[in-house]
Amino acid sequence: MFAILSLDGDLAISLKCDPERAIELREKYPAIIPGYHLNRKLWNTIYIDDSISGKLITELIDHSYALIVASLPNKLKQELENL
Repeated sequence: MFAILSLDGDLAISLKCDPERAIELREKYPAIIPGYHLNRKLWNTIYIDDSISGKLITELIDHSYALIVASLPNKLKQELENL
């Protein structure tokens, strides 16, 4: 799992993140907070509003996916490459 979308209330997405980068993002963007009901060291919840560009959100989604793929066993990584 690399992304969790909120279906209730405000539009938000939770993404896995490198711990150091997670802190930097939270300090720079008020719409990025520690992961809601997740490991707050490794996850950010991002409220989708005009303060964060679509480009940055896409980069953070790709970053989250890359972190998850890097932690998979080699066999699963190869299966993903063959899709």
